Amino acid sequence: MRSGIFQSAGGGLTPEQRFDRLSAALLKTQLDLVVCPELFLSGYNVGESITELAEAFGGALTGQLTEIARHCGTAIVFGYPERDGNKIYNSAACIDSSGRLLANHRKLLLPPGFESQYFTSGGGLTLFELNGIRCSILVCYDAEFPEAVRASAEAGAQVVLVPTALVDNWGSVAYQMMPTRAFENGVWLLYANHAGQENGSCYLGASCIVAPDGSDVVRAGDGEEVIAAELDIERVTAAQVRLPYLKDLQRLRNVLASGP
Repeated sequence: MRSGIFQSAGGGLTPEQRFDRLSAALLKTQLDLVVCPELFLSGYNVGESITELAEAFGGALTGQLTEIARHCGTAIVFGYPERDGNKIYNSAACIDSSGRLLANHRKLLLPPGFESQYFTSGGGLTLFELNGIRCSILVCYDAEFPEAVRASAEAGAQVVLVPTALVDNWGSVAYQMMPTRAFENGVWLLYANHAGQENGSCYLGASCIVAPDGSDVVRAGDGEEVIAAELDIERVTAAQVRLPYLKDLQRLRNVLASGP
């Protein structure tokens, strides 16, 4: 599955302007899947605009992305503020290349900062099949917990998709932590960040596609760009056989539970 990341410099843009940039980028390449950043639809550090642009799963703005997915023949994973009754979630959804809504993940944990002013925490893993491949979505802070990526892998995820909004003073998350998450679970990991600046936030960029052995297959710079790689799922099997962390995990749990 040829997969990519749209590292968007969308600060100060409307949703439609972001969509136009995404569509233009996708028409220049041929991807089966593209992952966009956290809160791609609205922008991340946009204050009250979060509430103004929040919409139900499958809402009008999502519908515009559905048309792009169909037109470009590309499945799209994107972050957006999801309204459900009187609650708003920091969510990420997947639309397949035919325009079908396949999955919707609500961010499990909200980090210190403004997010708790607007969002409610979600619950549970989100897994789905795309082109015969088992995928999981986690949003930003979710993937910084070993337990979340491990739970996805134990549930059969071969590819973990992580829309994020990482600023430039947290480089260790992008450069060290995410490759470790891929390595310790033997999975592909796609980490999709913003670029540029937005209302005082300076994003790191450094989006990456990491192989199951923890190596960078491709990594972005600090500007807007598309990065892409072919996801060879046989590398998942090879990594998990070579270092059977998942297989040996229950044995470790039993040893730890048995006490000294």
